[in-house]
Amino acid sequence: MSKEKEKIELGKEGLYDARKLGIGKMLVLGMQHTFAMFGATVLVPILTGINVSTALLFAGIGTLLFHLVTKGKVPAFLGSSFAFLGGYAAVAPLGKDGTPSEMLPYAAGGIVVAGLIYVLLSALIKVFGVRKIMRFFPPVVTGPIIISIGLILAPTAITNCSTNWTLAMIALVVIIVCNIWGKGMTKILPILIGIVVSYIAAILMGEVDFTAINKADWVGLAVHTSGMAKFSLSACITIAPIALATMMEHIGDIAAISATCERSYLSDPGLHRTLLGDGLATSIAGLFGAPANTTYGENTGVLALTKVYDPRVMRIAACFAIFLSFFPKIGAALQTIPAAIIGGISFVLYGMISSVGVRNIVENQVDFTKSRNLIIAAVILVSALGFNSVGGITIPLGETYSFTLSGLAIAAIVGILLNAILPGNDYEFGVDLKGDSAVSFEV
Repeated sequence: MSKEKEKIELGKEGLYDARKLGIGKMLVLGMQHTFAMFGATVLVPILTGINVSTALLFAGIGTLLFHLVTKGKVPAFLGSSFAFLGGYAAVAPLGKDGTPSEMLPYAAGGIVVAGLIYVLLSALIKVFGVRKIMRFFPPVVTGPIIISIGLILAPTAITNCSTNWTLAMIALVVIIVCNIWGKGMTKILPILIGIVVSYIAAILMGEVDFTAINKADWVGLAVHTSGMAKFSLSACITIAPIALATMMEHIGDIAAISATCERSYLSDPGLHRTLLGDGLATSIAGLFGAPANTTYGENTGVLALTKVYDPRVMRIAACFAIFLSFFPKIGAALQTIPAAIIGGISFVLYGMISSVGVRNIVENQVDFTKSRNLIIAAVILVSALGFNSVGGITIPLGETYSFTLSGLAIAAIVGILLNAILPGNDYEFGVDLKGDSAVSFEV
């Protein structure tokens, strides 16, 4: 195949081996994923008082560990999880002046235990087999959950866009133009190009504040012993149960990545491995005072947009995150990207996630002439969006502590229960039982 032909085909068909593009282009693709995850990954430590460099370091390390456990097969990036913010607020709330709480190490201890719950479920799946477990997660459940992931994130994109719609639209238009009419690398680097063009526009409009860059150090230590995990029963009881909800979100995220890449990662390398990788990454992050890790929808959106599915690109992004953690000034420079630009990018990425969910339902030929399927999808969508709008459901643990189930976690739980209870469940993982012959069934 000539180089010219290879360029023309970029972005049209899934590319599973990015080495064909060369090292230089792979590095740029990895940088694009770094930009996609950066805003959300640093926001969690900002909201909790955790050191930003520590969060970046263990996002990178956690991603590499995840890839090691999953045999390097799953193109996922693990960044800071928002699901545990309620736990941090209960155990280690920020001071009135924004100063970190002295209880942060105990919250980190709760994160360690939460990660170990993932490890426990992984072991159970390994013992009992993924087929028995995945029977509870047919496309009629996973499809609406994937759709919900994008729709739940959508208000965040609009909120960011509303800070400066001009910048947001510049980023959005550049992304669309590059992805639809671009050729070669331009077609698969729309996010990076959109950021660069809109950032230049922001500078010309006077919308960029460089103060944070001037204040940041050139080199900094990413791990501080004062933030390392300490353990108390009350903190663990408060934070660890949140893992029961985030595990449901994990399954939805892996299903979204599977549908995007047209590979059943739930069966190969297996749900037990993805849960184990996520759990170990979370426990190690907590041990050193970093936020819990989770697979990032932003990066799944980039996968859907660029159609470059090589996990090596994610590992390059992880290395960039680790590199940034030791150079606070570079991280501060990235933080100067206006929220409106992030909103413009997210406008596309979050919609891509929901679109993947729709595609998952269509390709698996989910029969919506059946009332049971309509009811399951309807309840999942309303639960996810409705409960998310009111902050989820708070479950008390005694008189002092409580934990919150997110809208997505509630939707996943209700969807799984309905699918198991309602008559007419003819789905089996790997086989469509509706016909006389076995048909390959993609998850």
